[in-house]
Amino acid sequence: MSSYSITEPSSRQKWVAGTLVIAYAVITLLPLVWILTTGFKSPVDAIAYPPKVLFEPSLEGYVNLFTTRTRVTAEQLEALPPPASWYEQIVRNRDMVIAGPSRYGERFLNSVIIGFGSTFLSVFLGTLAAYAFSRFKVPMKDDLLFFILSTRMMPPIAVAIPIFLMFRTLGLSDTHLGMILLYTAVNISLAVWLLKGFIDEIPREYEEAALIDGYTRFQAFYKVVLPQAATGIASTAIFCLIFSWNEYAFAVLLTSGTAQTAPPFIPTIIGVGGQDWPAVAAGATLFLVPVMVFTILLRKHLLRGITFGAVRK
Repeated sequence: MSSYSITEPSSRQKWVAGTLVIAYAVITLLPLVWILTTGFKSPVDAIAYPPKVLFEPSLEGYVNLFTTRTRVTAEQLEALPPPASWYEQIVRNRDMVIAGPSRYGERFLNSVIIGFGSTFLSVFLGTLAAYAFSRFKVPMKDDLLFFILSTRMMPPIAVAIPIFLMFRTLGLSDTHLGMILLYTAVNISLAVWLLKGFIDEIPREYEEAALIDGYTRFQAFYKVVLPQAATGIASTAIFCLIFSWNEYAFAVLLTSGTAQTAPPFIPTIIGVGGQDWPAVAAGATLFLVPVMVFTILLRKHLLRGITFGAVRK
């Protein structure tokens, strides 16, 4: 018989590991911190060279993100009544007036509808398909699983033109339904493969015991399998949402107005004299919030799933 001993890492090893983790965290978070701070800079500070680390915070970027502005002459500005709000004062300081709201709110809402809608469909259909592949004798199972996986092997640009022609023929171009179905079709392979691995690890004896107790197959699936697969469902939902939320190529090709999402809209934000970098940074910062909140919420569910999950074989 062989014995195994577990040795505690030395103080030096802990110090090296801690240093590497901190360095990796700094390198990873630095671009996000720079985007966040750029959103609070003025247009002049945002393009200053060398870059300014210390600056006077301003909400001009967020005001420009949510409004459209027009420049007026000094005489016209003097003839106007005093500004009624703080954001109108910020615009007046640039010799401009607010002409109306921008389209960022609409594009952000489109991202929410399409991203979460496709994520729900992908996880729902992927869970059913994964359960079928895991528990039943499906003809040509391996071939079907490989075919499902093969849909992720091609780059999006390889199928862009056929999808564009198909969507135009079906009237799905620039529609929420069309984008939800497209992102669902792309994410379904990831969902099936991830969830099948989790369901395979759930002992069949749990379902057999439920069936003996009088449960139907659907009741056993709903009350026994789903709670045990909560960890896999949560992680799959996170991956599916990240893809749908950040997808750019299909959004540029298939949307232009009604269903356009935030990723293709944010780079087109133009200010006076060029790109409005504080507004772009503000839009990118707000765009990160839903996915971050969604991940944090499911992270708690992931921890519960690990703690109270099934005993693996």
